Amino acid sequence: MAIPAMRQARVLALCQALYTAALSVDLTLTGLVGYTLAPDKALATLPFALITVASALTAIAAAFLIERLGRRFAFCLGGLACTIGGLVSVWAIYRHHFLLFCVGTALVGVFQAFARFYRLAAADAAPAPDKPRAISVVLTGGVVAAVCGPAIAAWSVDMMQPLPFAGAYLVVAAFGVLTVLLLAIAYRDPASLAATTAGDGLPARPLGEIVRQPVFVAAFANNGIGNAVMMFMMTATPIAAVACNHTITQGAQIIEWHLVGMYAPSFFSGWLLQRFGNPVMLMSGIALSALASVVALCSTSLPAFYVALLCLGVGWNFMFVGGTTLLAGSYRTAERARTQAASEFSAAVLTALATLAAGQVLHHWGWSAVNLAVFPALLLALVMTAGWQRHARRQQAMAVAA
Repeated sequence: MAIPAMRQARVLALCQALYTAALSVDLTLTGLVGYTLAPDKALATLPFALITVASALTAIAAAFLIERLGRRFAFCLGGLACTIGGLVSVWAIYRHHFLLFCVGTALVGVFQAFARFYRLAAADAAPAPDKPRAISVVLTGGVVAAVCGPAIAAWSVDMMQPLPFAGAYLVVAAFGVLTVLLLAIAYRDPASLAATTAGDGLPARPLGEIVRQPVFVAAFANNGIGNAVMMFMMTATPIAAVACNHTITQGAQIIEWHLVGMYAPSFFSGWLLQRFGNPVMLMSGIALSALASVVALCSTSLPAFYVALLCLGVGWNFMFVGGTTLLAGSYRTAERARTQAASEFSAAVLTALATLAAGQVLHHWGWSAVNLAVFPALLLALVMTAGWQRHARRQQAMAVAA
């Protein structure tokens, strides 16, 4: 991969670290804050679910703003939304205002909508053989945040006493400020982007034709369904851990291990994909995600929570890196903005529905039901991925025969 593209990937990795740290604070505490502020305890996960709802509603606009205004400016808008969202959350906690807290978390969702394009920005700037590596480089930025984010959440909970939790959301605002500064100082749209934007000589196809491709379907199965499964379990985990007589600090540590599982494999997942191929990568990710639910169903002990959420994180990483690689190869240059918008929007909608459902399922049917609900979704992802594999093998056979 060209040096400029790698440099931009590293800058985006730092941005990914700040985004992951901000999101991990919300992940660790927002369900608990929601439980404290909500007039109906079944709505406890609504503020966190609104992160993905807002991300879904913003995804299409984010894709076209990136295309029209450039990535640096658009990504800065995302960081600004995080800053405002953190400050609004602090004010909501001060006023003990549930709806205002929902507004604050929704603004963090706007940040998420833009941050989800970091990996695609790196992939678009890289040559085809190096796209998995570029994606992995960006995701490695989450490793430090995975270790530090939940710890920062636990440390900052009492930072603004007598307002518990408020200090953590002030930290979220600070992460947004740092993101804007980093992008403004260190990031530039790659020079190769201007060339590729001019076109690859191929006409744009109708969106319906693009999304019906087996490669796009498989990309969605692993990006969309895989992410929804991960968020469904992860959203419910802190509340479930506390309900199982574990402490808030232990809940934060569980999420910390989960985030390590999500991002630490990025140091080698790109190499694994190139070494063993995408089918093996994707199937391994689906299997690990299923194993997470099996472990969680077997025990509610603290070690079981650790192992389950670690497996869930690694499974997500394999599915996400593999699925993003498929997505990057599913569109022509003239189709980039709308294909990425369609993918990110549909994935965000599915994830939003999953996070909204997590609180209801946990509240009415318990932790076991949360884990049982994962299996049908993963089976669907498996079938969709297998369909792409069959199509790819058929295409290869036809090419050899020709």
